[in-house]
Amino acid sequence: MTQDKKKKDEDNLVRSGIAGASYETIQKYGSAAKEHLVSYSGLDNENGIELQKSLKSIKEQGTNDKYTFSIRQQKAGWAAEVKDTANANAENIIAGRAKRKIRHDDLPDAPANHPLFDHVEIDAEGNIIADSGTQMKFIGASEIDPTGAGNAERALKKLQSAKFQKYIDNDVKIEVPKDEYQQMVDKASEEIEALRKQLDKMREKGNVDAAAKIEKKIENLNKLKKNLRPSTLTRKESLEAVDSPELSIVKSVANVSHRAGIKTAETAALIGGSASLVRNIVGMCRGEVEAEDVAKNLIKDTAQSAAVGYGTGFAGTAIKAAMQNSTSGYARALAKTNVAGTIVSVTVSASKTLKKYFCGEIDGTQCIEDLGEQGTGMIASSMFTVIGQTAIPIPVVGGLVGGMVGYALSSATYGVLMSSLKEAKLAHEERIAVEKACEEHIQMIREYRAQMNTIIDEYLSAAMGIFNESFSGIKEALSIGDVDLFIESANNITDALGGNKPFETMDDFNSKMLCGEMFKI
Repeated sequence: MTQDKKKKDEDNLVRSGIAGASYETIQKYGSAAKEHLVSYSGLDNENGIELQKSLKSIKEQGTNDKYTFSIRQQKAGWAAEVKDTANANAENIIAGRAKRKIRHDDLPDAPANHPLFDHVEIDAEGNIIADSGTQMKFIGASEIDPTGAGNAERALKKLQSAKFQKYIDNDVKIEVPKDEYQQMVDKASEEIEALRKQLDKMREKGNVDAAAKIEKKIENLNKLKKNLRPSTLTRKESLEAVDSPELSIVKSVANVSHRAGIKTAETAALIGGSASLVRNIVGMCRGEVEAEDVAKNLIKDTAQSAAVGYGTGFAGTAIKAAMQNSTSGYARALAKTNVAGTIVSVTVSASKTLKKYFCGEIDGTQCIEDLGEQGTGMIASSMFTVIGQTAIPIPVVGGLVGGMVGYALSSATYGVLMSSLKEAKLAHEERIAVEKACEEHIQMIREYRAQMNTIIDEYLSAAMGIFNESFSGIKEALSIGDVDLFIESANNITDALGGNKPFETMDDFNSKMLCGEMFKI
């Protein structure tokens, strides 16, 4: 096996491990992103549910040029209900909570327009959770106040009117625009303080009736203030959901996907960094890698793995969400596997092979063979990810092991199959060569471990304490998912080898990646 071939196999193996390790994250965040797709179309194909209102249907509802402003504000209130439901349920899924928020109109056999509640929460069995009902009010906008400076004050005044007294009397929790909530609370406190001063004056004058009315106002305001809740979106976001629902959903899905990408990037950095550490130290002691390059390679490989992990988490989440809410039952079934993450890994591997072909580095036959090996290997990785997670029910670990084992076994098997197709009868010498190639796949990790033991015993005895301590730290970091501990332990080796540490923590790495300046690794 040539060095280039071995490096390619090792890289694909690591990518398969990253895809496998990201399985749980993509499943969770993909299901969360799916809630936003449902809010747009109104169709939950996974559960066979059609919502009474969706962002798409709200936009398509008619308007009247004479009442453009008021109709747009009314639609924004409906859109806020729909989008807030998706936001809340996405966060419930990410947090692992079984409860779900639902518009009262979307409850099975529920009468339309409940007099008190827009939303309720249900448990895993679909039962309404006691005292979970809420009313949503986006009511403070005025056409003569385009800046919205007085929205909060107007909304608070309307909520104290006779029209809304039923919410106060029934102690109903009221959700208001997130950006206006604190202003409404502060304004309520100011009004309560002013009313208390008026109450003292009426009592001094002995005006019992006036004092009683003021006491009632104070009581109502206190109840209203206590029951105000910030919704999950601002007034501007509710209007965007009416005017450009597609853009609103793209932003929401991208936000969830970004969070998944950050999470998988941290795990990928640990996986890629660990593989690079072993590979480079072995290479150094074999004379294939210069000592001063070990630290540079380690940092470069770790950063590249983090980038692959981010892409896997981000794109995998969006793909999984689309598959989970597909009209195709087959696609929805595949969404439960690791196909979403695997698609990203296949794309990365295939793009490198195609680049070599277009640059003339490999011929057409080699291109097809490589693409076939990568494809079958990654598909097997997807299947084994679920098997590995079932067999080893430890977050990240089961998927990681399953993904790498699936890729290694499939790649070895594919090599044998391709050789068989090329020649009906393999010569004895060729069969031995194929068997040896397959054995190299299986023995790869075992060989590295043996080589590391030899290296430490023969060449690194002087630094035994540093390496033992660093490897223990790396092992602990991998077991608990502590990326900062991994970086610290790896940096200890970098120091021992005379290298420079470009970053100290994952936050440090993230800030350098996002600062917009050149970050040389």
